[in-house]
Amino acid sequence: MPNVPATVPTTIFKTRVRNEALGGPNPFEWKDLSTDEIFKGKKVVLFSLPGAFTPTCSTSHLPRYEELYEEFKSLGVDAVVCLSVNDAFVMYQWGKSQNAKNVFLLPDGSGEFTRQMGMLVKKDNLGFGMRSWRYSMFVDDGKIEKMFIEPGFADDCPTDPFEVSDADTMLAYLKSK
Repeated sequence: MPNVPATVPTTIFKTRVRNEALGGPNPFEWKDLSTDEIFKGKKVVLFSLPGAFTPTCSTSHLPRYEELYEEFKSLGVDAVVCLSVNDAFVMYQWGKSQNAKNVFLLPDGSGEFTRQMGMLVKKDNLGFGMRSWRYSMFVDDGKIEKMFIEPGFADDCPTDPFEVSDADTMLAYLKSK
């Protein structure tokens, strides 16, 4: 099992945000987003997955969090965040293709946050390179209160377990608090 920190690591995420003032077919600009901006003073559910456009991530993981978003909000969650070691362009296109309206798709393009979380694994066996292991966590004001880490954590794992980082497991945990 990975060595997980007690608080979310400090890092800067490179994101893209819409700015209509730019005009043209691509009205987006770079925006640095810090972990403080995401987590400070907030209750956040974050789930991380190996990659945008991949089968389990696209058919189950993200859609169910999106579907249960209002239930999370009703339990005092300020934001539901999906993190992946993909760049901002890929995360944006995946969000469009998934019709994601509520879950915030957070690109960890360099994998720095994931590395500091102890969740970075090699997926060379799939041609992915370095990616995040699948997990979810509940974070209260930057403090990691609960993590659900999929079993079998390892480089080049031949399977992609999806048993405990799902939206229903997180929702049941929050309801039991």
